[in-house]
Amino acid sequence: MTTYDNDNIFAKILRGEFPCHKVYEDDKTLAFLDIMPRSPGHTLVIPKAPARNIFDIQPDDYAAVARIAKKIAIAASKAFQADGVTIQQFNEAAGGQVVFHLHMHVQPRHAGVDLLPPASRKEDPKVLEEHAARLIAALRD
Repeated sequence: MTTYDNDNIFAKILRGEFPCHKVYEDDKTLAFLDIMPRSPGHTLVIPKAPARNIFDIQPDDYAAVARIAKKIAIAASKAFQADGVTIQQFNEAAGGQVVFHLHMHVQPRHAGVDLLPPASRKEDPKVLEEHAARLIAALRD
């Protein structure tokens, strides 16, 4: 298995070298909007620990990501009046992983509305700002 790459985009976001639309942060995790969302409010939850995927993350770091994914799912459901939420986590290229820093996708869903194809369009930054504000407000409730 390949080792962790400290220059992946999420590592750069964690170091503040690349911007993101942050919605939540604590000592173990960071949650921010996907810039190519498959649904409005599509959020990524990542560990601050340098973990490539499920094969090398420490159990307590993975548990922290899962806890925050649940927190984001509840907030996103409120913020976007979602009928449901899809949570996905991919491992290695054959498993669908594209960015090799462990992350969970939290995607609010509406009945009868399909997810957009992966990486099909980059969202307008103003829309992302508005979605981040909605999620942050819902997290405070």
